[in-house]
Amino acid sequence: MDSPSSENTAISGIETRSIDWVPLSERHGRAWHQGPFWFNGGFVLPSMLIGFIGPGLGLSLGWSLIAVISGMAFGTLFMALHANQGPRLGLPQMIQSRAQFGAKGAMFPMLVAVCIYIGYNVFQLILAGEAISVLLPGGKIWYVVCALAATMIAVVGHDLLHTVQRWSSYVILAVFAIFTVVAAIHLPDQYQAHGEFSFNAFLFQFAAAGGYQISYAIYVSDYSRYLPPTISDRGLITWTFVGGTAGAAWLGCLGTLLSSYIPNANPIAGIHDTGNFLFAGFGVICVLATLPPLIGTSAVNAYGAMLTGATIIDGIRHVQPGKGLRVVGLVMAGGIGLALSVAMPANYLDAFTTFIHIMGYCLVPWTAVNLMDFYVVRRGHYSIDDILDPTGRYGQWAWRGLTAYFAGFVAMVPCFSLSFFEGPVTRALGGADISFIVGLIVSGLVYLALCRGRGDTPLTGDVVSVSASKAPADMRK
Repeated sequence: MDSPSSENTAISGIETRSIDWVPLSERHGRAWHQGPFWFNGGFVLPSMLIGFIGPGLGLSLGWSLIAVISGMAFGTLFMALHANQGPRLGLPQMIQSRAQFGAKGAMFPMLVAVCIYIGYNVFQLILAGEAISVLLPGGKIWYVVCALAATMIAVVGHDLLHTVQRWSSYVILAVFAIFTVVAAIHLPDQYQAHGEFSFNAFLFQFAAAGGYQISYAIYVSDYSRYLPPTISDRGLITWTFVGGTAGAAWLGCLGTLLSSYIPNANPIAGIHDTGNFLFAGFGVICVLATLPPLIGTSAVNAYGAMLTGATIIDGIRHVQPGKGLRVVGLVMAGGIGLALSVAMPANYLDAFTTFIHIMGYCLVPWTAVNLMDFYVVRRGHYSIDDILDPTGRYGQWAWRGLTAYFAGFVAMVPCFSLSFFEGPVTRALGGADISFIVGLIVSGLVYLALCRGRGDTPLTGDVVSVSASKAPADMRK
C-alpha cells in the first residue's frame, strides 16, 4: 500500500487531478486546515446579505442574531458531515451522487450544483467590484479583473486554493476583530435600532441562514479528498463545522447589526462608513480586506463548477481527466459567471434572497439522501471503480435515490416561502418556512425505507471501503 503523508506537502506545479481518484501517494494535509479554509469560505459578503434579511422583515436585532447564528449552525452541521467523504473515497463531492442516483440520475442535483457555484460567483464578483470602486474608479471593469484572478488561482488548483483561503483568514481575523468592536460601540450611539419579535420573520431568517450553509454541502469533499484516509473523522468534521459556522455567522451577524441600525443598509457602504468611526481611512481598509476571501471563494466556486460540469459530461460521454479538461472547464465557468454579473441589475438583494431559497430547496433532499447512504445504508463502503464508470454497478438511473429525492422535494412545496409563491402550509403558519426540516426528514427516511426493503442491500458487504484498498482497480469484485 502507498504510504500517505500527513504533512502539508504540496503537489508541485498545476494540479493534474479533476474528477479522478486521488492516489494515496498524493494524500497530504491535516484536519485543522479545513477550519481556516471554511472560515474564509463563509466570511464573504453574501453572508452579510443573509444577515440583512431579518431586520429587513422588521425582526429585532437580538432575535435576528439568534436566527442567524442558529440557522448557520444548523446548515453547517449537514455540510460538515460531508467532510470525511473526501479522505474515505478520494473523490470530488458531486460525483459520489452516482452511487445514490445513478450516472444519469445524478445529473439533476449536479446541474443545481453548477447553478449554485456560478450564481454565488455572480454576486461575489459584483460585491468585489463595488469594494474596489471605493478606492479606485473603473466600475464593471473590476468584475473582469477579479474573475481573471479567481480563474488563475483555480487553474493552479487545490493546494493554492487552500493556501489563499488560509492566509486570507488571518487578514480577516485581524481587521474584522477591530471592526466588530467599532461597530458594536458606535452604531448604537449614532442610530436607533428598529424591529420587534416576529415568529414568521424569525423562521424566515433561520431558513435563509440554514439553506445558505446547506448549499455549501456540494463543495466539501472537493477540498478534503487529498487528505489521508487515516485522518480522524471527528476532528475533520469538527474543524469543518467550527470554521464554516464561525466565518458565515460572524459576517452574517455584522450584516444584522448594520441593517438593524442603518436604514436601507448596503454591505460595502455600511462597512466603509462604520469603519471610519475609528479613524478616516479605516473604512477603506475594512472594505479592501473583504477582497481576498471574495476572490479566493470565487476561485473555489469556479473549481467546483468545473468538477461538477465535467462529471455531468462524463455521464453522457466519457471524458479524459487531466489539465486540459480542468482549464477548459474553469474558463467556461469563469466566463459565464462574469457575463451574468455584468448583466445583473443594481438592486440585487431580492434576487439574491430568492436564489438562496430556491437553491436550498433543491439541495436539501440531495444532502439527506447522500448522508443517509454514506452513514447508514452503505456505511462508507463503495466501489470507486463503479462510481467512476457510468456503466458500473450503480447504473444509469437509481430509482431509490431519485424517488427519495423527489418525495422530499414534493413534501417541501407546501412549505415554500418565495416572493412569487407561498405554499399553503406556510400561509397557515403565517409565513413561517419549515421546508428544510420537512425535506431532510422525508427524503432521508424514504431513502432508508427503500434501501432496507431491497433484496441486494448494500449492507451485505458486496462493496469494500477505499481505505481498505490501495487503488480503485483492487476494489472491484
